[in-house]
Amino acid sequence: MPDREESLLGSRQTKLDRLRQRGVDPYPPRFQRTCDAANAIARFEAAEGNTPASGETPELDLAGRIVSMRVMGRAAFLDLRDHSGTVQALLRQNVLGEAFDLLKDLDLGDFLGVHGPMLRTRTGQVSIEARTLTVLAKGMRPLPEKFHGLRDVETRYRQRYLDLIANPELIATFQQRSRIISSIRRFLDGRGFLEVDTPVLVPVAAGAHARPFVTHHNALDQRLYLRIATELYLKRLIVGGFDKVYELGRVFRNEGIDQDHNPEFTLLESYQAYADYHDVMEMVEAMVSTAAQEVLGTMQVAWGDQVIDFTPPWRRVSLREELLARSGVDLDTHPDDAALARRARELGVETGARESRARLIDKLISSLVEPHLVQPTFMVDYPEIMSPLAKAKPGAPGYVERFEAFAAGMEIANSYTELNDPAVQRERFDAQEHIRQAFQDEEVDRKDEDFLLALEYGMPPTGGLGVGIDRLVMLLTGQRSIRDSLLFPQMRSLPAGSDMESSESPEIIPPPSGRTP
Repeated sequence: MPDREESLLGSRQTKLDRLRQRGVDPYPPRFQRTCDAANAIARFEAAEGNTPASGETPELDLAGRIVSMRVMGRAAFLDLRDHSGTVQALLRQNVLGEAFDLLKDLDLGDFLGVHGPMLRTRTGQVSIEARTLTVLAKGMRPLPEKFHGLRDVETRYRQRYLDLIANPELIATFQQRSRIISSIRRFLDGRGFLEVDTPVLVPVAAGAHARPFVTHHNALDQRLYLRIATELYLKRLIVGGFDKVYELGRVFRNEGIDQDHNPEFTLLESYQAYADYHDVMEMVEAMVSTAAQEVLGTMQVAWGDQVIDFTPPWRRVSLREELLARSGVDLDTHPDDAALARRARELGVETGARESRARLIDKLISSLVEPHLVQPTFMVDYPEIMSPLAKAKPGAPGYVERFEAFAAGMEIANSYTELNDPAVQRERFDAQEHIRQAFQDEEVDRKDEDFLLALEYGMPPTGGLGVGIDRLVMLLTGQRSIRDSLLFPQMRSLPAGSDMESSESPEIIPPPSGRTP
């Protein structure tokens, strides 16, 4: 540990000891605030001009972290920050008496409670004049310097609490995240959907093309998996008689990490009986535009030097036609997988020695189509081989009623008219198992016998939806990395004794090909 850091830690320990010697509890169990900083300032400004003849205002109890200290002889100014903002505290020796000496044992980062009236200083700043001080928590480590201390990206993600302290504007981003999720819930509740919970530990990791995390249940002596999707359980509820259900929660996929992938992420899935993917398209554009308007006050969102307009209706394009326009590849004239692979390589798309047709198409779309879908777009009608859970599109052999929604070149939603024929669903699952055997490094959907049993009892026509909440938050808050829309993104564990601030950029572990939200 550097000598300077040892000295700073030692100084804080000395101050902590002095506080205790003075009979001050540096970590009291409670402090009753009157309100937060922003409310205190707003109250004062609203009442200004209506104060009593004495000039006194009601006394308040405010609290926050000390982020600035300016001592000027017998007076001092402290900036106290809480979740709402910052308020200045004015400390005068002639008002506080011996309590003014507490300043000697306070540091930036300490939490302090202040009791007193609000006033406006000679410079015009609204402040609280301290009549009493209460130490609420002594910080034992120095905070990062405002301009120089926390620029290391990996440290910001590993120690998010420091990131929030050093960059308080981030709090607004995560407040917006919470409001976006609340808006989505209100929207679905308003349309008659019921929020439900389904298992996180499952015997079959089905419902998506992804490698699961594996665990073991000791009491049952059974291998279980962290869910990769909630789809098959939610569709069981449609079978059971619910008409509209949704779940908003974490799912887990044992894949790589990059700008728009994190191994655990928040997924919204909804299922509506007697609906198809056209109904779901209308719902998605209404839901996202409503969330943008409610949280941001606009449906136009800045994204770099572009503006993304979420105002409905969104553009709709055919997958086959869009791929043909962008690459010259017509899927219907490339029935041979080897020929499709050769054409992909000619177009600069990296392919492996042996890859399934579904994976080749996925790579073509990811490389040649997706980057151009900047404005909100529904790409519709996917090849059946890519979509084992979707219903066939009438009059279009080999294609299914499926869409994916894109914005800023990223997939944000995925939807099907759900396959409800149990015999066809079994055939599709069997085909997936054949692909797994032929291409062992590829992830495909897994057969779930209990789900097939449920389908045999009958499921009405249903429209299903999955929305990647973290990516949607990225878009609506203007964040370029999914890690900036997650409070605690996944990181590789550091060896004991490692230097937290040794790297200038976070690790990037690319995920396998695939555009799951």
